[in-house]
Amino acid sequence: MKIPDLESFYHDELKDAYDFEHQILEALPEMAEAAKDPELRKAFEDHLTQTEGQVDRLKKVFRLHGWKPERKHCDGVEGLLEEGEEVLEAEGDDDAIDAALIAAAQRVEHYEMAAYGTLRTYARTLGQEEAADLLQQTLDEEADADELLTRLAENGVNLRAAKGNGRETSRSGQATRGRSDGSRTTGGRGSAEGRTKEEIYEEAQRLGVEGRSQMDKKELARAVKNAS
Repeated sequence: MKIPDLESFYHDELKDAYDFEHQILEALPEMAEAAKDPELRKAFEDHLTQTEGQVDRLKKVFRLHGWKPERKHCDGVEGLLEEGEEVLEAEGDDDAIDAALIAAAQRVEHYEMAAYGTLRTYARTLGQEEAADLLQQTLDEEADADELLTRLAENGVNLRAAKGNGRETSRSGQATRGRSDGSRTTGGRGSAEGRTKEEIYEEAQRLGVEGRSQMDKKELARAVKNAS
């Protein structure tokens, strides 16, 4: 590999980013299909749309420099996505697999954040402020996506996975063992009394309460009561 100057390396790294975004576009539909938590599935679906916009933004960056949008194969993201494929093929507890999907997705997000942070800095160093602003927009989007995945993990998915209630499936959506939806009666529907936040969250999930991952225990109980 020859690196004659910073601009040449920057150009090369743009090609790398253009390629890994296309790789991610191919992977996200499978990740969304594999996710069992509705909010996690929606996060993957929304990020697919966002990634399409990021590809278009990269095209604009290329054109600002007078370069043709080109792809240079990104081995790094390919390796991360290959690891994620193992999760897509996994069988076991739904929540544990969703937790693993989040982990796989965040590895990719962190790679992208590092890449776009570097590209933004190179663009500014080279006096390309308009290109730098576009790259910063994508960096902000990746940071927001990473933060959302963390919230989904910490406020629901990881808690349920840690409990290990044995909801095991073949990822076809049909539970093979575990308690039925109507098994929780302690404290009454919508009541927080005698119930953990995780138990209320599970009922909120069953009822399709939106925004539940960002609610505290009282808010969850109130939302469940209203949805019942």
